[in-house]
Amino acid sequence: MRTAGQWLDEYGSSHRNPTNEALHWICVPVILWCVLGLLWITPFPSGIRAVMPFANWATLICLLAFIYYAMLSLPLALGILPLLALMLWSIDALSRNTLAPLWLICVTLFVLAWIGQFVGHAIEKKRPSFFKDLQFLLIGPMWLLSNVYRRLRIPF
Repeated sequence: MRTAGQWLDEYGSSHRNPTNEALHWICVPVILWCVLGLLWITPFPSGIRAVMPFANWATLICLLAFIYYAMLSLPLALGILPLLALMLWSIDALSRNTLAPLWLICVTLFVLAWIGQFVGHAIEKKRPSFFKDLQFLLIGPMWLLSNVYRRLRIPF
């Protein structure tokens, strides 16, 4: 299994252009939020929900992602946990709104954010990392957080 440093270095090698990096700071969290939002509204076994009302596909995926991140870097996993919780909280709050259905908000933002990602990679002139390995879809949020840790001099 690769180390966190190896994943982050390889991911970072195709994200050196400042415009591409800026687009990733916007688009990666939006894409993650949209995926969690779509998972939030995906039907979940009612028997489990009866015992654990907070359980749904989004919370399950966040738990699995946290475990994956913890295997790579416990400090980064602990750092991403409140961000995931904030995303889930905002999705829950937005799911109760009546202005637009959550699925429509998520699909629209998801498409726009992926367009932004591909524009950034066109500017960078490098293919997105996930074309090499789908695990890079999980590394993107960790890469952003690792940049914050570096700036704050927090070891990870």
